[in-house]
Amino acid sequence: MKIEGSVALVTGANRGIGEIFVRELLRRGAKKVYAGARDIASLGAVVTNDRRIVPLEVDVTNPDQVDGAVATAQDLTLLINNAGMAGWQGVLSAPDVKIARDEMEVNYFGVLLMSRAFAPILAANGGGAIVNILSMLSLVTLPAAGTYSASKAAALALTRSLRAELKHRGTAVIATLPVQVETAMGQPLPEPRLKPEEVVLDTLDGVERGTAEVFPGALTRNVAEAFEASPKAVQAQLSEMLPAMGGSVANSGFL
Repeated sequence: MKIEGSVALVTGANRGIGEIFVRELLRRGAKKVYAGARDIASLGAVVTNDRRIVPLEVDVTNPDQVDGAVATAQDLTLLINNAGMAGWQGVLSAPDVKIARDEMEVNYFGVLLMSRAFAPILAANGGGAIVNILSMLSLVTLPAAGTYSASKAAALALTRSLRAELKHRGTAVIATLPVQVETAMGQPLPEPRLKPEEVVLDTLDGVERGTAEVFPGALTRNVAEAFEASPKAVQAQLSEMLPAMGGSVANSGFL
C-alpha cells in the first residue's frame, strides 16, 4: 500500500519509535495520523499545529479504550502496533511473574486486541495494512530477557496467523524485527544500537513494497543473515548470556 493519502494509527506514539513514525508518516503524505498513547498529555511535542495529527487516548490492554479508538478511527487504513514494554528479566531470576504478565498483556494481547478490533475497519476501507513492531527476540531467546523474548515470540506467531487470516480481506500484515534500538526502553542494552529512524524508514518502505517481515537497519540485517545461516549457532551464543540474580540484564545485542 501507499503511505501517501493513508490514514494511520500509531500506538505508543508519545516517544521513541512511535514519535518518529508520526513524523515520517506525515512527511510521506499521510492524510491523517492518530497519535495513540495511554495518556494524551504525554504526547507533548508530538502534537504540533499540523491538523493531520489527532491525539487518541488508548491503552492497548484496555478493551473499552480499544473500542473507543475504533469508534473514533473509522477511516483507518494503516494500523501500527508499536506500543511495547520490557522488564529485562530472566524467567527464574525475576522475583515474581508480574513483569512477565505485563509484557504479555502489552506485547501480545495488546496487539491481538487492536488487530481484532480494527480488522473489519481496514477491510471496509479497502484492506490497508497492519504493522507489528516486534524484535529479533521473536526468533531467538535471550535468557537475560527471557520473559520479553517469550512475549515477542508469541507476537510473531500471532502476526503470521493474522497474515494468513486477513489475506482474503486484502489486508497486508507486516512484522518488523529490529535488534536493540536507541530508545528509553533500549537503554539497558549495549551499543551499538539502531537509530529509531532506521526502524521507521525501513518499516514504511516495507509497507509500500509489501514485505512480510522487515529487518531494519544494517545491524539487524547482519544478525538476520547470521540467523539464516545457522539459527542454532545464534541461539547457542545468546544462551550464554544469563540474567544476574534479581533480574538485571546481562550483556546482549538483541532487542
